[in-house]
Amino acid sequence: MSRTVLLADDDPDILELLRLFLERENLKVLEALNGIEAWSFIQEQRVDLAVIDIMMPELDGIQLLKLLRTDYKIPVIIISAKNEDSDKILGLQLGADDFIAKPFNPLEVMARIQAMLRRTYEFNEPTGQEDPEPPAPQERTVIGQLELDHLDCVLYKEGQDIPLTAIEYKLLTTFMDSPGRVWTKKQLFEQAWSDPYYEDANTIMVHISRLREKIEDNARQPVYIRTIRGLGYKFARKDEFR
Repeated sequence: MSRTVLLADDDPDILELLRLFLERENLKVLEALNGIEAWSFIQEQRVDLAVIDIMMPELDGIQLLKLLRTDYKIPVIIISAKNEDSDKILGLQLGADDFIAKPFNPLEVMARIQAMLRRTYEFNEPTGQEDPEPPAPQERTVIGQLELDHLDCVLYKEGQDIPLTAIEYKLLTTFMDSPGRVWTKKQLFEQAWSDPYYEDANTIMVHISRLREKIEDNARQPVYIRTIRGLGYKFARKDEFR
């Protein structure tokens, strides 16, 4: 199945360059020169992944990301000429799945896009081979007030649907499937991103912070995702809530 990638950047040369690389990989490309055009595409057409520049006219990338995350869970890669940690952290906090600084190597951008599409959608694709008696998957995991539905990829807290991005869902699945286990930042990155660890620790820390804001009653005093100083993180065990 051909995937559709939305490119949102006010520089037509960057759009043309990335479009050429994407189309070589048989990906459909939608191009937007500002945030308003990008938002229209997202509302009116199927978009499987969005690459969004922070500095755009009319509606900038941060505003677009906030708007997008109110209703959509598609993977988002932020690109920016402002290569500062504050921009990167803000983008990740608002729901971006990856960040690329300008100037960039288009081959790296392509690799990031392909990896994101693969880990977001490939596990849902049929393999073309049928097992005579496939094992029944675990339908849900319940720990404390949290219930993770593995069939619909939905998290509930006290019966209320908690929206998750694809990366957040994978991180939470990793935690809840192995409660009590200590995970290093490197291990969590490779579990959630399905790629070798190439980022600094900030990426994981931002996603953990975002998850805590969603699942904890008090993110400053987490009950579920606990920091193990000098090692990493672990998730609470079921018996701690009885």
